[in-house]
Amino acid sequence: MKIEVDDLSGPGIRALLEEHVLEMYAISPPESVHALDLDGLRKPEITFWSVHDTDGLVGCGALKELDAVTGELKSMRTARGATRRGVASTLLAHIVEEARRRRYERLYLETGAEDFFAPARALYARFGFEACGPFAGYTDDPNSVYLTKALLTEGASCRRTSKA
Repeated sequence: MKIEVDDLSGPGIRALLEEHVLEMYAISPPESVHALDLDGLRKPEITFWSVHDTDGLVGCGALKELDAVTGELKSMRTARGATRRGVASTLLAHIVEEARRRRYERLYLETGAEDFFAPARALYARFGFEACGPFAGYTDDPNSVYLTKALLTEGASCRRTSKA
């Protein structure tokens, strides 16, 4: 699989994101849908990646900078014909590593509470994400699950200074 930054201009990625947004609205009430459309993803604080293999476009995901040390995972999607092939795991590992490279201390995400989202929640749990409260302007919502992951390794906080 090849993961690369995507400028969101290709017809394949437009179709995959349109499918994603439409499916989110079919599953969740409109007030609980936080999926971003193309315009929402074309922001300077968002880096968007697409995943390709021999079958073409198989997935996508994004990282939104909330502040200098915090990011939010957005728009994770695996193409319908590419599920159960490790696309989401590969991309999530890539995004987590990119967040570490940026020296983020924490990642957050919002996903659905409905059964449809159980595989996504299981994936995030395998990667060490844990339940948290709403963040970055989200509010309590029975249709949303909020998750977070600390990225600093033990003893690696570069923000501490010792006063000897």
